[in-house]
Amino acid sequence: MLLCLALVYVVWGSTYFGIKVAIGSLPPLGMLATRFLVAGVLLYAFLRGRGVPAPSRREWAASAAVGLLLLGGGTGLVTLAERDASSSVAALVLAVSPLFAALFARLWGERTSGREWLGIGVGLVGIALLNVGELHATPLAALLLILAPLCWTFGSQWSRHLPLPAGLMGSAAEMVTGGVLLALLSVLFGERWGTPTAASLGALAYLIVFGSLVAYSAYMYLVAHTRPALATSYAYVNPVVAVLLGVGLGGETLTGLGWAALGVILTGVALVAWPRRVRTGDTGTVGAD
Repeated sequence: MLLCLALVYVVWGSTYFGIKVAIGSLPPLGMLATRFLVAGVLLYAFLRGRGVPAPSRREWAASAAVGLLLLGGGTGLVTLAERDASSSVAALVLAVSPLFAALFARLWGERTSGREWLGIGVGLVGIALLNVGELHATPLAALLLILAPLCWTFGSQWSRHLPLPAGLMGSAAEMVTGGVLLALLSVLFGERWGTPTAASLGALAYLIVFGSLVAYSAYMYLVAHTRPALATSYAYVNPVVAVLLGVGLGGETLTGLGWAALGVILTGVALVAWPRRVRTGDTGTVGAD
């Protein structure tokens, strides 16, 4: 679980910058379709070669629903928004994901502890401080960035109650179906491919291997085995990584207030991630923490 958290925290934090570089010369939806189709097919072929059963029709249908919400609605809307917003701003707005996750989890009877609510609040305060003085997105980009975590967190919580393929086959099926849906959307919106730059192709390769094959599979493990607030706590660390990459590689600057905000964000993460005390008669998800 700790390894999966580390992968999701660090790798997904870097994908915001990777997406920004990739869409510099690649169509947003077409780039994502390529990313998830390649990653999904590779993982599917590897698992089938090791004797893992193919998903049933019911499991393919459930995977398509999750792929549409997470990859199409979540990642797709973020990628479209990054045409007019910086990678840092995109990561900052998506920090509301743990709050949405906690709210959606209650639809299925899962509870959120008082300390988790406190951690969510502290994390959001840190995000607000980090955003002071930063560039702001256009109204359309801001709207897309608000809708993206709604799709992502609802899909994440719904996936816990759907008949998805077991283990990594679930990730493979979601990426394949999500990639197909994104490809259809790319054609529907009339996206055209030009001549990609070496930087865009390199960023796409990084997104395929690390952002999809590695981090997405790690995230789906966390969704299935940990409580919602912890599974989505990556949304507090991702902005830290995104801003550090923006400062180090993108020429952005970070004020003293920004560095102080990072400490507040990490405090929120600690409050959310700290294990609960198991109480007699507790039938929640504590045992999976």
